[in-house]
Parts: sequence; C-alpha cells; structure tokens
Amino acid sequence: MIRLADLVRYLHGELSGDVNIPVEGAASLTDAGPRDISFAAEHKYLEQAKKTKAAAVIAPLDFPSIDKPMIRVSNPRLAWAKVLEIFAPREFIPLGVNPSAHVGEDVTLGMDVSVQAGAYVGDRSVLGARVVIHPGVYVGEEVEIGEDTVIYPNAVIMNRVKIGRRCIIHAGAVIGADGFGFVPTAEGHVKVPHIGTVVIEDDVEIGANSTVDRGTTGITRVGKGTKIDNLVQLGHNVQVGEKCFIVAMSGVAGSAVLEDGVTLAGQTGVAGHITVGAGSVVLSRGLVAASLPPGSVVSGMPARAHPENMRILAEERRLPQLRKSVNTLSKMAEEWRQNQEQFGTDLRHLERKLERMAAELELIKEELRTNMRSLEEQSRDK
Repeated sequence: MIRLADLVRYLHGELSGDVNIPVEGAASLTDAGPRDISFAAEHKYLEQAKKTKAAAVIAPLDFPSIDKPMIRVSNPRLAWAKVLEIFAPREFIPLGVNPSAHVGEDVTLGMDVSVQAGAYVGDRSVLGARVVIHPGVYVGEEVEIGEDTVIYPNAVIMNRVKIGRRCIIHAGAVIGADGFGFVPTAEGHVKVPHIGTVVIEDDVEIGANSTVDRGTTGITRVGKGTKIDNLVQLGHNVQVGEKCFIVAMSGVAGSAVLEDGVTLAGQTGVAGHITVGAGSVVLSRGLVAASLPPGSVVSGMPARAHPENMRILAEERRLPQLRKSVNTLSKMAEEWRQNQEQFGTDLRHLERKLERMAAELELIKEELRTNMRSLEEQSRDK
C-alpha cells in the first residue's frame, strides 16, 4: 500500500484531492476498484474517468477536473509506467547454477548470476553480474552477455554472439542463426557459410520469437536502446542504429541500414542493401524498396511519402464510381463514333449529289450559251 502523497512526490506531479488516500494496486479505468489508481492519457478518456471506480486518476496537466483525486503530470504514459513498476509482482530469481543446467568449460560467471533449470551455457562464454538465464535457454560457445541482462525461456544465443548490459531477450528469440544465403547452381542451392556474428548493444529489448541473423562476414548490429517487438526478422549484416523502434512482424533484409531513431510500424518490410535515414517512420505494412532520406514519413507498397499515399488510397475508394463514369463515357464515345460514321456516309452522299447537280448545271449553262449565240446570229441576219 502507498499513499497518494507519496505517489505525487515519486511522479513529480500535482495532486488535487485527499493526499492520504491509500492505493494498493493499478488498473484500467474500466477495471479499477476503490483501492486502485488508474490513468487517462488523453482528453478523449474524460467520460471514462468520470465513471471509473478508481481511488485516483493520473492525467495530463490540462485535464478537466473530475469528482475524485487526480495526479496531473506532463507525461501520463511515463508516469503510468512508473506506477506499474511499483505494483508489479516481484519475481523470485534463484541465484547460482541449477543442478540440471549445463555450464561448459572455462565459463566466466559474474556476481549473483542465475542459470536456471535445463539451461545450457557453452564453453568459454562470459555472463556478467546479475545476468538471468531462464529455463531452457541455450547459450553457445564464446558468448558474451553484459550485466543485468535477462534471457527468457527457450531463447537461443548462438556461438560468439555479444549482448550488452541491461538487455531483455524474450522467450523463443534466436540471436545468431545463419542468414538466408545460397548460391543457385544447376545442381541445387549451395549454402553460403556465415562466419560473422551479432552484436546487441546496451539496453536493447528483443521480443518473443524474433530472430537476428549473424553476418555472412562481419557483424549484424542492433544499437543502444533499440526496442524490437515479437516476430521480427533482421537479416544478415543488418545495421540497426540507436533508439530504433521495430514493431511486430516487420522484416529487414540483409545488409540494410536503419539509422538512429527509425520506427518501423507493424508488418513493414525493408529491402536489402538500402538505408533508412535517421528519424524516419515507416507506417504499417509499408514496403521500403529504395533508400530514404532522414526524417521521412512513408507508407504504402512500395512506400512513398505518406500524404501522397493517402491521396492514392482516397482515390482508390472512388474507383467503382470512376469505372461507371468511364463506361458511360465509352458508350457516349461509341455513339459519337457511330454518329460520325453516319454523318460521313450522309456527307459523301451529299457530295456526290452536289457533284451531279454541278454537272447538270454546267450542261444547262452550256445550253444557255449555245442558245445565246444562236439568238445573236439570228439578230445579225435580220
């Protein structure tokens, strides 16, 4: 249990309401009870905040007052994360090496390391202080893992991989598998040996069942502070900068470069051997097929500037009506063509008729001239 007054000091917030109210847990606005604290990240949650049973609500500085205590902060989501950290259940970490774990020869174990049941640590590997290896984890030979890093069950860290400090590798992730490299021949696909490695720098988190392939030669690198979601694939020799954000089911092909601060939203793809400039954002299901300058915001397949792609998508919704209009215009054009043909036929008939009339007129004129000459001759004879 913690008092609101203590939470306010911890969060550096502004409190309105009773400072002595006790809080025993944290929950959403809809699930919270009278002993819980909750949060409203934006003004659109005002009605839910009014109806919640929570003891107090964390909200933005300009959030309207409601009929219950509030802690106003400049960044409600960050404050909420800190509150959840307070109330998160404490996990028991058994220190030392479990008897059922395998630790190879010449392995270096730092202070307060935990190698749990069924884990495997290969020869000549180094585990820093307070590293936690959960059950079923495989750590290959000559692996280096920095202090305070946690590797969850059934993750695989292949030979010679280096992982920094305070990293989190979630269940089922595979770091350092061979890249997808083959040479097609008449006899079949010949495998390209991958003799490089993977370097995961400090404060990186890699989600469940994600994979980071080792370099063919050289290093596949994930920079400091980068966060990778579940089911993400990084190909061989990919270079990911610092503080990048890669969301679920995204893939980065071999030798591509993501500069610092790049965000790949869900199900995005980046082609090989290109560079995505620093601070760029690729929106969901975007396919980056060519290098992007820093600060780009793109979407679509292939990815293009987001406003342009939105205009294209808007036009796509008009396609059924446009198709009707085109069909109507096609019919009108066909009718016009047929009318033109009929007009041409009528015109040719008229031209021939005029030609006949002109010929007849010439005959009449010639007859008149003949008659005139005859009359002139008769007049002279008289």
